[in-house]
Amino acid sequence: MRRLFPSPSPAARPADQRLHDGGGADGGGGADDAGGGWSLDALADAYAYPAAPRRWLRANMVGSLDGAAHHGGRSKPLSSAADMRVFGVLRALADVVVVGAGTVRHEGYRPARSRPAFAARRAAAGQGPAPAIAVVSGSLRLDFGRPLFTEPAVPTLVLTGAAAPADRVAAARAAGVEVLVAGEGEDVDPARVVGVLAERGLTRQLTEGGPRLLGQFAAAGVLDELCLAVSPRVALGGAPRVMEGPEVAVPAEYVLESVLEEEGFLFTRYLRAGPEGGRGTPEGPGPGTTSAPESAE
Repeated sequence: MRRLFPSPSPAARPADQRLHDGGGADGGGGADDAGGGWSLDALADAYAYPAAPRRWLRANMVGSLDGAAHHGGRSKPLSSAADMRVFGVLRALADVVVVGAGTVRHEGYRPARSRPAFAARRAAAGQGPAPAIAVVSGSLRLDFGRPLFTEPAVPTLVLTGAAAPADRVAAARAAGVEVLVAGEGEDVDPARVVGVLAERGLTRQLTEGGPRLLGQFAAAGVLDELCLAVSPRVALGGAPRVMEGPEVAVPAEYVLESVLEEEGFLFTRYLRAGPEGGRGTPEGPGPGTTSAPESAE
């Protein structure tokens, strides 16, 4: 793993552009920028959440050189060992992992697991042993007998609309799933998702998509950070881009925070531009907001 951007020297980077106090991609004490391996602690420092006690929604996605979000319905063919290492670190730093129901079904989601390497860091941050998984679903067409719901280290959450099918809500609750309302109708309001989770103290938020859900977060102006791994592979086919949805009125602006590289994979971080100097705005929709959310199904 080597850092391509910013400069390895903290002095070469303006102080008001550094996201984290004493850390971030400039800090990471165990990183070897000459091309050697980075320790998990160094990666965790590089991807640390902002220190301020406010909610922060980060997305992690992998895409092919030709823009595909998956191949054959799965992201694994586009991934690598380094990508999975970053994936694990991002999960280990989060309070909650937010994912769409379609991705849960296609990727065979299982509960997040506790990792001893991050136990002390999570305890110091006041976090539990593992992040919760929060599934976004308007229809609740989910198999509540799967391990994601029956074997979690931390109870799995489901976010749905107020008009979700009553029988499916009952089935979820009968399985021990906590159902949270984040929308007035049948669909889920992406802007309310981040607020509902933050109200529960889950402020370090990570979404792993899929593309439709990620597009909804971006269009609603609540996506603070995108961690995009660019895979050196060409997938072709009809797979969606990493974000999918209707065209926004004005493209939202993001600022490049860092770029890491390993075996041809580029691990980029972009922060939503805003009055805080590339850190995004605390709440509320951005200029690209669409008039109505789509279902995350």
